[in-house]
Amino acid sequence: MSQTPAQPRLTLSMLVSGFVAVLVGYSSTGAIVYQTFQAAGASPSQIGGWLAVLGIALGIATLGLSLRYRMPVLAAWSTPGAALLATSFHGISLNEAVGVFVFANLLIVLSGVTGLFARLMNFIPASLAAAMLAGILLRFGLQTFADLQTNFALCGSMCLAWLLARRWLARYAILITLLIGTGVALAQQAIHFPPQPIVLTLPQPVMPHFTLTTLIGIGLPYFLVTMASQNAPGIATLQAHGYRPPVSSLISWTGLIALLLAPFGGFSVCIAAITAAICMSDEVDADPQRRWRAAALAGLFYLLAGASGALIAVLFSALPAVLIQALAGLALLATLGGSLQRALDQPAERDSALITFLITASGVSLLGIGPAFWGLVGGVLAHLLLVRKLR
Repeated sequence: MSQTPAQPRLTLSMLVSGFVAVLVGYSSTGAIVYQTFQAAGASPSQIGGWLAVLGIALGIATLGLSLRYRMPVLAAWSTPGAALLATSFHGISLNEAVGVFVFANLLIVLSGVTGLFARLMNFIPASLAAAMLAGILLRFGLQTFADLQTNFALCGSMCLAWLLARRWLARYAILITLLIGTGVALAQQAIHFPPQPIVLTLPQPVMPHFTLTTLIGIGLPYFLVTMASQNAPGIATLQAHGYRPPVSSLISWTGLIALLLAPFGGFSVCIAAITAAICMSDEVDADPQRRWRAAALAGLFYLLAGASGALIAVLFSALPAVLIQALAGLALLATLGGSLQRALDQPAERDSALITFLITASGVSLLGIGPAFWGLVGGVLAHLLLVRKLR
C-alpha cells in the first residue's frame, strides 16, 4: 500500500511570498514612514535607529503571532496613520511626537482588552472615518502631480511606469515605480549620499511629553484612523481567507509591542492587510493550514530589515524629495480611491461625509487642534442633524 509523500515544511513559494510581502511593504510605504519621522523632528541617526526598532517590532509580532496561532498573521505599520502624522507633526517637538505614539498605542491596547474599538466604531459611521482618511491622503495625491512642474522627467516617468505596471504587474507596481524613479534620478545625478559613513547606533529612548492639544488633535485621530483603516482591514483579510483570528488578542499584542517600543520609534504595529494577502494566496500552498509558515518567514525578513535600519534611512535620505513624494502619493492612490468610494457609498450619509472630507482636506487648525479632529467633529454633527432628520 503506497503512502502519500510527506509535504516539505518549508517551500520555495513560502520563502518567496514572505520576502515579497516585506519588500512590497517597505518599497511601497517606507517613504511615508520616513517622512513621518522627519516631520517629528528626528535626526538622520535617530531615523536610522527608529527604522531598526520598527523592523524588529514587526518581525517579533509577525513571527510570534504566526507561530502562536498557526495562521498567516503579518504585522505592518499603519500607513494611513503615518500619512496623518506626516501632515500633523510640523511645529511640535520630538517629545510631543513620542507622546502621541504612547497615547495612541495605549488606546489600542485598551481597545483590544476591553472591546472598546468595536463599540466606538459602531458609533462613528464608517463613511465618516473613510472621509476623514480621504481628506488626509488628498495632499499626498495632489503633491504627486504638482511635482510634475518641479521635475517633469522624474515625476512623469514614475507616473507612466506606475500606469503600465498597474496594467500588467499590479502587485509589483510600486516596486517597479521605485526602480524606474531611481534609474532616472541616477541619470540626472540627483541622488546624493551623505558624506559621513553609515553608523549602526542603538536607538536612545525619547521621553514622551503630553499636551492636550496634540493628544486630541493628533493622537485621537491617529488612533481612529489606525484602527479603522489598518487593523480592521487586516482582520477582515484574515477572515476573508477562511481564518478565524482571535481579534482581541491580536489587537492587544500588537498594540502592546508598539506601546513598549514607542519611546524608541516603534510608532505603530498593526495587522497587515494588503501585504498579508501575499502570504495567504493559493500560490503559497494548496493547504491554508500551512500558509502561516510564509508569514513566519516574513517575520524573519522583517528582523533582517530591522538590522539594516540605518542603511534604509541613508538610502531614503539620498533620494530626491520629488521621488519620495511621488512614490508616496502613487502608493496611496488606491487607498485614497477606496476611501472616497466608501465615504460616498451611502446617499443618506453623503453630505456629512463630504463635510468631513472638506474640513480635513482644508488644513484648518482651531485651538491648536489639527484638521483631522475637526473634520470628524463636523461630520458627526452633520450626521446627527441630517441623517436623523431623514429617518
